[in-house]
Amino acid sequence: MMNGITVIFKESGFTSHDVVAKMRGICGQRKIGHTGTLDPMATGVLPVCLGSATRLCDMLADREKEYVAELLLGTETDTQDTTGKILAVHPVKVSGQQVQEIFASFTGEYWQTPPMYSALKVNGKKLYELARAGKEVERKPRPVSIRKMEILECSLPMVRFRVVCSKGTYVRTLCADIGERLGCGGTMGKLERTRVGEFVLENAHTLGELQQLKEEGRLGGAIIPVDSVFAEYPALHVQRDYCRLVDNGNVFYAGQTLEKEIHADGGWIRVYRPDESFAGIYVWEPEQRRYKPVKMFLEKD
Repeated sequence: MMNGITVIFKESGFTSHDVVAKMRGICGQRKIGHTGTLDPMATGVLPVCLGSATRLCDMLADREKEYVAELLLGTETDTQDTTGKILAVHPVKVSGQQVQEIFASFTGEYWQTPPMYSALKVNGKKLYELARAGKEVERKPRPVSIRKMEILECSLPMVRFRVVCSKGTYVRTLCADIGERLGCGGTMGKLERTRVGEFVLENAHTLGELQQLKEEGRLGGAIIPVDSVFAEYPALHVQRDYCRLVDNGNVFYAGQTLEKEIHADGGWIRVYRPDESFAGIYVWEPEQRRYKPVKMFLEKD
């Protein structure tokens, strides 16, 4: 079984689930998961976790995202992007300066209402399923964080921009909200995700490229090791006689490591076996004077 992360360049027309299904065929294994939904029309970075790395899916989904998008002012659609039904068309009578000012006003935290065409669930039903059935339900606004907004091109009614934002931000809704604030409505034309946490577009592979690497016997070169995600944390190696403790996800003591060190600052620790194979993330418990598992990444064939 392959264990690690590969960065997919998701092409337009594929769902995130489509990508996982195709990766199962390429890798020849079932244990594969993606790190957050990317709209079918969108392109760009989609980290996919293989084997023991699937335990990272939720953690990676929480990381900061970066997108490049196109906003089309003057048009409103039911999906908040150009794949939807046009609801209204308005004249665009705003200046570039006004656009700049409104974009700047969205930087920071703001309350965003999730769109009906989304994978969020209400009473066990996905919102997009209700929307396709012609139903609309109340959605509670929730806080999202826009860390940076940068206009790359302003050729009204089109505005191309880059946004760095928190988990849970809908760029489609951001486009609609900007259009509403400008008084002319807006919808998203294009969307490309350029970064998820430390995973960037420049290191992404298309599904076709990964298939080619598989045929050439070089697929392993596109797999990022699980422990690289935690490279900022210090490392300890459990002595050979105590490997059974980490193999079973149990606690261990400082004297049972090769380093015999105590990392008591409350931060995470990368734990390895003597052969450098990664076991998991631990944290020091000062009262019991031991290391306690936070999340295990035991690799199994």
